[in-house]
Amino acid sequence: MPSRRHLEPRIRLGWYMSMVLNIFAFRTSAIAKKRFGDKDKKGFRCLPRNNAISKTWFTGSRFRLFVAGCCMAILGACATPPANDPEAIAEWQATNDPLEPFNRGIFEVNLALDRALIRPIAIGYRWVFPGFLRDAIENVLDNLSEPLNFANAVMQGNFDRASTAAGRLLVNSTLGIAGLIDVADTIGLKPIDEDFGQTLAVWGSGEIAYLVLPVLGPSSFRDGLGQGVDFFLNPLNYALDNAGLEWVGWTMTAVNGIDQRSRNIEVLDEIERSSVDFYAAIRSLYRQRRADLIKNGDPSGVDPFLGHSEDFPDDSELSYVN
Repeated sequence: MPSRRHLEPRIRLGWYMSMVLNIFAFRTSAIAKKRFGDKDKKGFRCLPRNNAISKTWFTGSRFRLFVAGCCMAILGACATPPANDPEAIAEWQATNDPLEPFNRGIFEVNLALDRALIRPIAIGYRWVFPGFLRDAIENVLDNLSEPLNFANAVMQGNFDRASTAAGRLLVNSTLGIAGLIDVADTIGLKPIDEDFGQTLAVWGSGEIAYLVLPVLGPSSFRDGLGQGVDFFLNPLNYALDNAGLEWVGWTMTAVNGIDQRSRNIEVLDEIERSSVDFYAAIRSLYRQRRADLIKNGDPSGVDPFLGHSEDFPDDSELSYVN
């Protein structure tokens, strides 16, 4: 039987898409059982057959069938390599975006949502909160992510960065007043940014394919899977879940998104104005940033694309769309 590496690309994409979406189904089912389930004779929580929650799409086999249907529909929208055009084929391979028609559709929806809601909220957020308060909010959110930075650095075998994450968490949680002040930075413990997507790259996984996620924006199949794993690894999510405070976690996620958007208003506006193809420009910038994060700023580090070209097309180059 052939390995996944040798499977036809669209089959590999479908396999990864099914994995990501089934992680979501598993998590939703676990939350439902905890919230509404009863303990059986062995002490395990389960949903009664007559419970309405057990009949929903998100906790049963119907959802998995729905997932399979979505995967088939998305894969049907894949762009196919251009035929008999070596330059176009080289560009198609370099961008690693076989789902480009689908991705562009999601990108346009995200862009409309940003213009109508997210950007105005970010502008208001920056107007209401002074700079020092926004910095404090960012410091707190960054401090809460240090356990994930530590765990991923350990899994990558990078114990120097793991010790930095542990030191930052200890210093900023105490001397920094629960992370409000980044004291660790002033004593030489510079911020690091690690996630499971980077861990997968260090372990040898390619990015599979570029992917635009609804609301969340640019990603890849590897990084999307990494976001799901990070959600499960984050001890804060379990603490909030056990305390019945899941809304706090969602609120923190929303605030972090608005904070990050508020710090990039002018930059993104300028990129949109100066780009021939805004979608291609964002894709190129995202992939370059991820390459830098995976290599920890070291050009001689691990190749995150494993055979894909690192010569990213600039903003003036239009990507191929079938």
